[in-house]
Amino acid sequence: MNEYRFSDIKIGMEESFEVELTEEKCEHFLKLAGDINPLHNDVNFAKDMGYPNKVLWGGLTSSFLSTLAGVYLPGKYSLILSEEILFKKPVFLADSPLTIQGKVIDINVDFHQFTIAFSIYNNKKEKVVRGTMKVGVLDDER
Repeated sequence: MNEYRFSDIKIGMEESFEVELTEEKCEHFLKLAGDINPLHNDVNFAKDMGYPNKVLWGGLTSSFLSTLAGVYLPGKYSLILSEEILFKKPVFLADSPLTIQGKVIDINVDFHQFTIAFSIYNNKKEKVVRGTMKVGVLDDER
């Protein structure tokens, strides 16, 4: 886990990591979220809708943004303030692993926060999610 302080954050800083998608993670997400929509849970329904398999939940895919901020950028002192998420392509188990990338694009010194532009890619290097998030830094430098 990174422990960047606000003074360490610079425009252009980048972090990335990979996440394996598994049936077990999907089962945990289903239990947690309770989203029983058949697009996510019924292969035949998903295929009838024109997809090759069950579509994973956007909430599952975007949940890794918490890891981006809370573990990598800035890490320990992170407080996510907002997220703007755009889902570009559906995600399937076969898309694993996903690569989550984030880059600092703006810093607000007055509010001790910064903006990360993020992208999530499938294993074919296709962008499946993009957006921005504002992140505060909780530390003793104020």
